[in-house]
Amino acid sequence: MFSVVSLLALLASSVTGSPVEVRNSLITLPMRRTFSNVTDILRHDEARMTAFREYSTHDPRTSADVPLTNIAMAYTVAVNVGNPPVTYELVVDSSSSITWIGADTAYTSFSGFNTGEHVAVDHIYGHFQGTIFRDTLALTAELSIEEMPIAISSTRHGFDGVLGIGPEVSSLGALQNQNSREDTIRPVTDYLSVRGTTSQAAVGIFFQPAIQVTDNHGQLTFGGADHTMHTGRIKYTPVTTVYPSSRYWGINQKITYNNIEIIHLTAGVVDCGCTFLYIASDAYERYRIATGGIVNAANGLLQITKANYNRLYALKFYIGEEIYDFNRNAQIWPRSLNHVVNGNENDIFLVVKNLDRTSGAGYDFINGYVFLQRFYTVFDAVNDRVGFARTLFTSATTN
Repeated sequence: MFSVVSLLALLASSVTGSPVEVRNSLITLPMRRTFSNVTDILRHDEARMTAFREYSTHDPRTSADVPLTNIAMAYTVAVNVGNPPVTYELVVDSSSSITWIGADTAYTSFSGFNTGEHVAVDHIYGHFQGTIFRDTLALTAELSIEEMPIAISSTRHGFDGVLGIGPEVSSLGALQNQNSREDTIRPVTDYLSVRGTTSQAAVGIFFQPAIQVTDNHGQLTFGGADHTMHTGRIKYTPVTTVYPSSRYWGINQKITYNNIEIIHLTAGVVDCGCTFLYIASDAYERYRIATGGIVNAANGLLQITKANYNRLYALKFYIGEEIYDFNRNAQIWPRSLNHVVNGNENDIFLVVKNLDRTSGAGYDFINGYVFLQRFYTVFDAVNDRVGFARTLFTSATTN
């Protein structure tokens, strides 16, 4: 049987388009961001937290029924698959290395080859089962990846699928008919790098702070960082060795507020799929007291007064040898989107939420979308590291 893990042998002839123009270059795709309502956002984030907490500790092949959640907040990119080409709007997922389609728009390609390999994933968006096909994945009109392993969903989920940019290790145990749990499925970043299309298996993510429900101000760059999108140097930190954060884009960091240690140096996850900034329960309580926040009954977010907002200090993230300031404006939900979280126009809500578990469990924080929109982020699989840089929007006051 043809194995997904042997696909790299085919890469030398697997790119169409102009190899001279694209070799060792950056490949940039526009990203679109959408928000749903607060109920869906919170359920969506809860599903992701459950996945980080539980899905990494058992065999997904034994699962049968995991509730699905709506795509409440998502980065999406449009790609074409197969011949004739069909456009799929895929959720960019940094927690999985598997690209899969057919969950909404059907897979109808005549050019795909069924490898006979079955995949089952307790995915962030629910339990997914399907079959691995090899087919053409077109990232742009000029650049297509032939023989790309793509999982075709056997059930409908209400959205097209996922473009996996997570570490390869995140797919451990996903292949059902492999003898070893060491077999994995490589992300698209690896295929681009191995064939020389890009110089390295790395991806950069940029988004500016949201001011409306849907916008197109995002950018996904394969091959490394787009240096026009950040200011100053990118500072890297190693992927943590602490499990289960080590299965994802996990890092070690410390957070302080007004010289109060909110959370000690510990492991957690950087994730473009979670909306809010989540910290362990004990850290959350220290932050709540320090800011004067009161949990809003309608949306579960911490709410503060205008006076307390004016007294907010920056949250300081100690990551590697760098300190990143999360200013007071970055700590609040954008007021232009208060209607999304069942708030009034002038309400002030904080974006720091309770992880609902005490620190010391191997993942004590999730730096979600609200963090990524303030710092350019690079996931570097070659060197097992995550990089951050300030942007023109790091200190923005648009919220």
